[in-house]
Amino acid sequence: MKIKNFKDLAVSPLRKTALEIAEAGLDAIDTKNAIKKNVHLEKDFLFIKNRKYSLLNIKRIFIVGIGKCSLEAAAALEEVLGDKINAGIVLCVHQGELNRIKVFKGTHPLPSRQNVEATGEIISFLKALEKDDLVITVVSGGGSALLSQPKGFSLEEEIKIIDFLLKSGADIQQINTVRKHLSLARGGFLAEYAYPAKIISLVFSDVPGHPMEFIASGPTMMDTTSITDAEKILNKYKVLKNCGIEKINFIETPKDGKYFKNADNFLIVSNKIVLDEMASAARAKGLMPVIKSADFSGEARILGEKIIKELEKEEPKTVLLYGGESTVKVRGKGRGGRNQELALSALKIVDKGQALVAFNSDGRDNSDSAGGICDIITKEKAKNLGLDANKFLKDNDSYTFFSETGDFIFTGDTGSNVSDLIIAIKE
Repeated sequence: MKIKNFKDLAVSPLRKTALEIAEAGLDAIDTKNAIKKNVHLEKDFLFIKNRKYSLLNIKRIFIVGIGKCSLEAAAALEEVLGDKINAGIVLCVHQGELNRIKVFKGTHPLPSRQNVEATGEIISFLKALEKDDLVITVVSGGGSALLSQPKGFSLEEEIKIIDFLLKSGADIQQINTVRKHLSLARGGFLAEYAYPAKIISLVFSDVPGHPMEFIASGPTMMDTTSITDAEKILNKYKVLKNCGIEKINFIETPKDGKYFKNADNFLIVSNKIVLDEMASAARAKGLMPVIKSADFSGEARILGEKIIKELEKEEPKTVLLYGGESTVKVRGKGRGGRNQELALSALKIVDKGQALVAFNSDGRDNSDSAGGICDIITKEKAKNLGLDANKFLKDNDSYTFFSETGDFIFTGDTGSNVSDLIIAIKE
């Protein structure tokens, strides 16, 4: 099972049902299965979804992968393409080995020196491509932090800026707009380096609404944002003043259309797939599923209560499903992620016969926990342990709270990454 502590958590029929729905969703976005479903070979033709590419005039095939899904996707591509792959590079968040593709491990959500060095390897690799080469890129969540290549400012300054934005409550599009102009590898730069080779990108979306140019900061797509846009975001959150930085020399992204004429981008996985599958699993159990949103946003501690209030209005045997990404404004010194904070905030008003499960599809909610489960059982545990949920919420310490009650969701690295997912169920 994807949820490793399923048996420990499934101590009531309601919990078991909610967790089985979550499990069905995670199975639906398995990265290797997604690649094999959407990519296949027939003699000298490569099929990507509904597109057909002739390989007769292709001299060499390379793989470049970036992000949390890249290692698993590259492994699947090796199985599909076999010895047609000449070489490749993967930059991901965990270590692994592939047969024909070199693997680099980087850091997330903040860049590091190792990210810069690995990104430099990718840039050199792409610049060596020729016109009759084909490079298949895997672009997935986490790629923004990994593709670090600062110029005109220091890595330390980039880290300060992104760390502040992540804690300020800025949404992912705002953060990635800034990220695009802080690197020579985001915002279309990889397409420029690969030119004039053919580039096909397989995109795994973790951004609400799936705007392709913001997924991993759009390394293979033409950027529609500008330095001015990035500067406005810094001004809005007073980033430079709070980070003690006098000025930042932003990088303008490639705007020449020629670099993108040979670039095709395919959305391979999104949270629509997981939401549809969870809805099907709910229906199979005789429940009434409602997909409330595929692109929810807002502050986690507000959304938790809001979702429970929405659930209260529904008929019994209803399941509300949400996909998207909330934000956390860091006020305290505790540990936790947006999903655990959302679940903790819901605990204040959750009632008997209700349950809420909130988790990150990649298995990492700013910790080794994927998220948390909230119901009357959690509430009773907290009472018996003398835990004040409000106190933990005030200190942004949801990880410690759910560790104490044992109601954290543990999956480990799933190798998938679409968005945060929420299941709210009523008996």
